[in-house]
Amino acid sequence: RLVFHSTVMSSSSVVYLLLTLISLTLPSTCLPSESSSTATENTHVATNGLPFPWSKLRLPNYIIPVHYHLLIHPNLTTLRFNGSVKIEIDVKNNTNWVVLHSKNLEITAATVLDESEANLFDKALPVLDYPPHEQIAIFSPTILTSGEKYFLYLEFSASLNDGFFGFYKSSYKTTEGQTRVLASTHFEPTSARMAFPCFDEPNFKANYSVRIRRGPSHIALSNMPIEHTVELDNGLFEDRFEASVQMSTYLVAFIVCDFKSVSKRTVTGIDVSIYAVPHKWHQTHYALEAAVKLLEFYETYFNIYYPLPKLDLIAIPDFQSGAMENWGLTTYRETSLLYDPDVSSTSDKLWVTMVIGHELAHQWFGNLVTMEWWNDIWLNEGFARYMEFVSVEATYPQLKVEDYLLDTCFAAIGRDSLNSSRAISCSVENPTQIKEMFDTVSYDKGACILHMLRHFLTDDVFQSGIVRYLRKFKYRNAKNEDLWDSLVNVITLTFSYCWEYVTAKMMCTWTLQKGIPLVTVKRQGTKLYIEQERFLKTVQPSDPLWQYLWHIPLTYKTSHSNNEMRHILQIKSDVLVLDEDVDWVKFNTDMNGYYIIHYDAEGWNVLIELLKVNHSAVSFKDRANLIHNAFQLVTAGRLTLDQALDLITYLKSETHNVPLLQGLGYLESFYKMIEKRNITYILQYFRDVIDKQTWSNEGTVSDRRLRSELLSLACDLGYTPCLEKAKHFYQTWVTSNGTISLPSDVTETIYMVGAQDENGWQYLLEKYGVSMSEAEKCKFLAALASSKDSSKLLRLLELGMEGSVIRTQDLSTLIYTVARNPAGHFLAWNFVKKNWNKLVEKFQLGSFSMRNIIIGTTAQFSSKEELANIKDFFDSVKDQSSQLRVTQVAVENVEKNILWLERNLETLRMWLQRMYENVHNSVL
Repeated sequence: RLVFHSTVMSSSSVVYLLLTLISLTLPSTCLPSESSSTATENTHVATNGLPFPWSKLRLPNYIIPVHYHLLIHPNLTTLRFNGSVKIEIDVKNNTNWVVLHSKNLEITAATVLDESEANLFDKALPVLDYPPHEQIAIFSPTILTSGEKYFLYLEFSASLNDGFFGFYKSSYKTTEGQTRVLASTHFEPTSARMAFPCFDEPNFKANYSVRIRRGPSHIALSNMPIEHTVELDNGLFEDRFEASVQMSTYLVAFIVCDFKSVSKRTVTGIDVSIYAVPHKWHQTHYALEAAVKLLEFYETYFNIYYPLPKLDLIAIPDFQSGAMENWGLTTYRETSLLYDPDVSSTSDKLWVTMVIGHELAHQWFGNLVTMEWWNDIWLNEGFARYMEFVSVEATYPQLKVEDYLLDTCFAAIGRDSLNSSRAISCSVENPTQIKEMFDTVSYDKGACILHMLRHFLTDDVFQSGIVRYLRKFKYRNAKNEDLWDSLVNVITLTFSYCWEYVTAKMMCTWTLQKGIPLVTVKRQGTKLYIEQERFLKTVQPSDPLWQYLWHIPLTYKTSHSNNEMRHILQIKSDVLVLDEDVDWVKFNTDMNGYYIIHYDAEGWNVLIELLKVNHSAVSFKDRANLIHNAFQLVTAGRLTLDQALDLITYLKSETHNVPLLQGLGYLESFYKMIEKRNITYILQYFRDVIDKQTWSNEGTVSDRRLRSELLSLACDLGYTPCLEKAKHFYQTWVTSNGTISLPSDVTETIYMVGAQDENGWQYLLEKYGVSMSEAEKCKFLAALASSKDSSKLLRLLELGMEGSVIRTQDLSTLIYTVARNPAGHFLAWNFVKKNWNKLVEKFQLGSFSMRNIIIGTTAQFSSKEELANIKDFFDSVKDQSSQLRVTQVAVENVEKNILWLERNLETLRMWLQRMYENVHNSVL
């Protein structure tokens, strides 16, 4: 009988299939049982009108791929490729069907080979195609027997993709203006099936032997080193790569290009190479230094050698995301890998370092140990995001990367405090749902709960636990609970008194339910009454807040203690008793925990006064945490805006950049909400710190970041000394025809000031078109998008859509940047509505780019009319928008903005007016 994962085809379906597809005799053993359905209800229909034998999105598990022998030949002239794949398969159950993934591939031949690789059949086998599930099915007239070894052989062809997924084309222009074409892959999460037929799910790990055919002027790269190269009769070369280790399909990679490289060997003998287009070769050297240093760090930290003989990092001219961790061949957007000392800023250097740290962490978290299914993608991305901070702090302490971890957690809280948030680990099935999992929750919240856990367990215990996890599951797949089990085993051996707290039950309160806890603290003498509930910034959800309960590792300090104190809050409410009476209590020490703290009125008043009198009594992280918590509580209606604004009046005495930037960020956002007549207060209040900034590249990384942010804000607010200085730099630069070097940390501010008149804008657009540095082009584009002329902004968007002058990869960021410009709010949103289908075609539904576009163009809206406009549009594209969680986020963001203005706008106006008058009087 036809055995198909307990699904039995009806006899009429079998007969119809065989009579129509092939002239082969059906063996008696293939006939369906009498108990099978006699009707074809719920039958999925293939493209040729025949019933498709499999109804689920997930592949059946009765056939397991063991080894892929893959041949790929891209033609960079015709922009097509063809290939063949011979897949060794392990048959677990007797069957006549092989079902696997294929998308937009033309299958030109299919057959099954026996153990000796001889054809089982004289004729090519029929292939059924079911595009809605991106699956094909191959029928074998002879039963494939459990325990026997077979090979599935397919030949295929397709066009190189125009987008950024599968096997796609990219191009660049040489310094002489010639266009060069290359072909590159990007498979995560579900696009390997666009390059070759495969079992495209992460738990179908296999080995890969890859062969690539190319012309003599190109090179080929893949996950493994080239074993040898063969010259073919037609002038082509065939590079044959070593067999890979076991890995998932989404990590396979191959590239045909004419790039140049720079290489170095690690202390353990790994060859590391950085590839880039030839004229950008000089921008690869910093990445090589960083990659070697970070790879050596990870081998030591994980106590597991990098298992491949080489690691390539390559900058692709057309690349949608930041980077991709393909095993042994990591791919990057040029801004994420190339560093030009002449034009790249300190923030650019930090970004390159952190992205490399992220992708190299994946070589263990994700590649060596892979999540079983995409519901647990946070095991890849949360760890890689967190290891960025751990690795860069250890290897480049001068970059002060720990300062940015707070921003990561602030971003996670912003998303997680909406009712439209989701659990870190949640059910997903189709490709759109899977793509949406690559979001703030998986990356940033995942990193923050890992940081909380590491702080609670201590560095050594945390490190030992994850090493145990990696060793136990190497070359395999793991689930959420497998990580916690590995940590518990280490904790039991090390700290027997606290093992009960760090169990799967505890950590699953953080990964299996959405949201972030709000911990309320009420103090009465030496007693602290604490309660927890879910923190929400918008309207109440349909599910009661009392359903949410976390096991929270609380930390706190008091005016009388230098040491951090700890308490596990496992119930809704609890009481802590202090040893003595204290002046103040500050919870969530250094914001190492992922929760919001709300004090009673007296508790907030005491802390506000503390910051005014002696802000250094608490750490800079605590000060930034207090500022963030206060304004989050204002949005939620838990704290008055007066109190939060009073809290940041101490900033005129602040000496650390992190809390200063946090407070300025809120004031800048308020400035955009209200009349500009109140900006005088902001300028007067922070005038001293603004005037101290030099237009140079001097100082620490933190100082340089502050300089960049402050001067950008000052010029944006129209501060005359700032504008005059920027105009002077700009005119000097133009006079030199762009040949002099500007201070890189303030270059973008200088360009923005220069872009505000007609000649300046046109000149910057010309410079953008000829620049050979992607870091510089980003600064040009940000300046061009800051224009107050809507016709210029529209021209930019149209250039981005056309994709020649402004690459399509930069379109989503451009739309977001234009939307942030007050002159471009409605322009950007209307552009998205008009070009929705084209944008979906370019970037794919559910992708990061589409999420960036949707949230970026709606986040500034704050009226009921605008909300209605957004809802009406999403309704008009309901077939697509109903698949997206991000549309709910966009709607809730606008609802939050409306509520905030209703509660706080008048209070904000009065407070700023009062502060303005105070400052004005003090000056007089």
